[in-house]
Amino acid sequence: MSKVTSKGMQSPAQHTADSHDLIRVHGARENNLKDVNVDIPKRRLTVFTGVSGSGKSSLVFDTIAAESQRLINETYSAFVQGFMPTLARPEVDVLEGLTTAIIVDQERMGAHARSTVGTVTDANAMLRILFSRLGKPFVGPPSAFAFNVPSVKAVGAITVERGASKTVKQTFTRIGGMCPRCEGMGSVTDIDLAQLYDDSKSLSEGALTIPGYQAGGWNFRLYAASGFYDADKPIRKYTKKELQDFLHREPTRMKIAGINMTYEGLIPRIQKSMLSKDKEAMQPHIRAFVDRAVTFTTCSECGGTRLSEGARSSKIKKINIADACAMQISDLAAWVGDLSEPSVAPLLQALQHTLDSFVEIGLGYLSLDRPSGTLSGGEAQRVKMIGHLGSSLTDVTYVFDEPTTGLHPHDIQRMNELLLRLRDKGNTVLVVEHKPQTIAIADHVVDLGPGAGSAGGEVVFEGTVDGLRASGTLTGRHLDDRATLKPSVRTSSEVLKVRGASTHNLKNVNVDIPLGVLVVVTGVAGSGKSSLIHGSVSGRDGVVSIDQAAIKGSRRSNPATYTGLLDPIRNAFAKANNVKPALFSANSEGACPTCNGAGVIYTDLAMMAGVATTCEECEGKRFQPSVLKYKLGGRDISEVLAMSVTEAEAFFGSGKAKNPAAHAILSGLVDVGLGYLSLGQPLTTLSGGERQRLKLATYMAEKGGIYVLDEPTVGLHLADIQQLLGLLVRLVDAGKSVIVIEHHPAVMAHADWIIDLGPGAGHDGGKIVFEGKPADLVAARSTLTGEHLAAYVGAQSKPARAARRG
Repeated sequence: MSKVTSKGMQSPAQHTADSHDLIRVHGARENNLKDVNVDIPKRRLTVFTGVSGSGKSSLVFDTIAAESQRLINETYSAFVQGFMPTLARPEVDVLEGLTTAIIVDQERMGAHARSTVGTVTDANAMLRILFSRLGKPFVGPPSAFAFNVPSVKAVGAITVERGASKTVKQTFTRIGGMCPRCEGMGSVTDIDLAQLYDDSKSLSEGALTIPGYQAGGWNFRLYAASGFYDADKPIRKYTKKELQDFLHREPTRMKIAGINMTYEGLIPRIQKSMLSKDKEAMQPHIRAFVDRAVTFTTCSECGGTRLSEGARSSKIKKINIADACAMQISDLAAWVGDLSEPSVAPLLQALQHTLDSFVEIGLGYLSLDRPSGTLSGGEAQRVKMIGHLGSSLTDVTYVFDEPTTGLHPHDIQRMNELLLRLRDKGNTVLVVEHKPQTIAIADHVVDLGPGAGSAGGEVVFEGTVDGLRASGTLTGRHLDDRATLKPSVRTSSEVLKVRGASTHNLKNVNVDIPLGVLVVVTGVAGSGKSSLIHGSVSGRDGVVSIDQAAIKGSRRSNPATYTGLLDPIRNAFAKANNVKPALFSANSEGACPTCNGAGVIYTDLAMMAGVATTCEECEGKRFQPSVLKYKLGGRDISEVLAMSVTEAEAFFGSGKAKNPAAHAILSGLVDVGLGYLSLGQPLTTLSGGERQRLKLATYMAEKGGIYVLDEPTVGLHLADIQQLLGLLVRLVDAGKSVIVIEHHPAVMAHADWIIDLGPGAGHDGGKIVFEGKPADLVAARSTLTGEHLAAYVGAQSKPARAARRG
């Protein structure tokens, strides 16, 4: 497909005198990019569009932003670079005109239990200083209000001379605000010892029932050979001293089988190795063990505030720092605004600006004590924006990945204004986006395609929004798409009852959710949608919940391994050739010994970027030559893994390779629009939209009568929305109940029943403001959702808006 360039735009081949006002990209070949040439105007807002997998992220993040960061890192000394992550130079011939890139992506923030919204921004630090200056009674320096600093910690001593002969030695301590009982976690753990071991057995008899502590392993040998108790004696017969050493002994250095090791009691060892980890990152069997063995209860000493009694005793206008952090940020901003103290005026001004930025960006419903790991991808991205809104930096390149994710149509305008403000300060703003409302404000548009995967990777249009609309590209054709309300909706004879829902901001909500139909739950960000559905519906018997948690996988993981497709494929190869299935796994017996089944050799070059080269032994096929002799339907295992999903669906759907189990999984991938992916493509190369749909396809195969989907349109191009709607319709037609948390008007218009929460966010939300048919919501126009849906489907909503303003 030839590239369309709007009138007046420079061709990439032209290099004129004003090239210092352009970011010039020539010959970009990252991932699926096909020698892309593009000129991006500086100090303008450029939006990159195209279907998922078309190459947007490869161009913006993996080429432009990656090279900017790499060049910045190279300005440091080799010594400093040795402590920094190594970044490879992107596959591109020419990159000119780069400025410092600041990436504001949707990667979720660290889910460590000690990380909160307040700690990942400057808000907590400023509050600690404020209370150390104005709090009554005075309890110490700022660290005295920090729940991550122990209450008393010796940090040094000096000798002070007083008079001619008298000296006094003074020891200095750091005073922290950590609650001593829960150690600043806010909750305490109660471990069920019966889940750790069978006390009727000895260690030698296999008493330990903890994953990874089986007989023969190093964990087992550490305890069995410690010498603190008899490994052949049943645990229930241990003396008090032996049981204390077994369960609670302090770390002790010793030699086990000639190797220096550190012994410590079983309980602190489990707390460090398992309970301090992100639960979602655990392997399933470890997570199941933790769920069985551990209960978490609110700390009775600090009431879940994480802070010591001293820190909680100091107050400003009857509010302590725990109260302040628990406030909704919009309320906290108002409280800080009422404080007036000349001695801390600059601090109050900075804190006020930070809190106002939260409100302005649509996150005023959060609180500073909200764990950062509970934020959605969209919320995390907006929190990262906070620090940049007041920055004095100019001529910076800001790179955003779908900043409207998780936003109600009402909130998108506010996000647009923030993007424009960053641009107007003299910055270059690059945005990867699908929403027409944000594409509409672009100064410049770069559309990639024409398709996805191997069918994409080309710039098919660059120019103005009007030029895109008239270009005839896939994005241009769908830019003004509008759904219409269904002429008739399904009716339900059964309901799922929710009574007294009060999770987070919900106000004792009662609602009947119709079953056997398509239900859309909507409302502004923070109105209580996820709290209602994930808090009261997910987890019930027969409910399959597909949330926004990220897919975890290494560069060895691919669609075949993630979906379970590889198992029926390996078994088919094994049966056809009368050999073991393990031979057909690149992570097992069939792996090429030279590259260990990776297909490439990774060379570490110390402080320089590492290099990945195709393995010469297997030529990147990942398998031993002897394994590739075995065929199925005339193809070897490497050829099958190189197939696209669509090609593999046909291959396993008929003929000698016919395999119903594999075909069913592949059909699910085709249904969610991933037919262009190759079976062996590393998960690390997939875009956010592709990963979301891969997860959707995988969970759809699970048995259950009720499906809960959380914003399935995230990362979907305008042209893909119809395909998603078709999938939802097929699920309902198959007798399933589908509940979708969603902001996209096309999904709302397609619903049989809408439940709208609000009217606002945080404590201004948490109520059902409408439940009924989409047509009734549009007719009433009594909520923000109703107004926006009415405008979307073409209804005359101006009178309703005017009436509400009046």
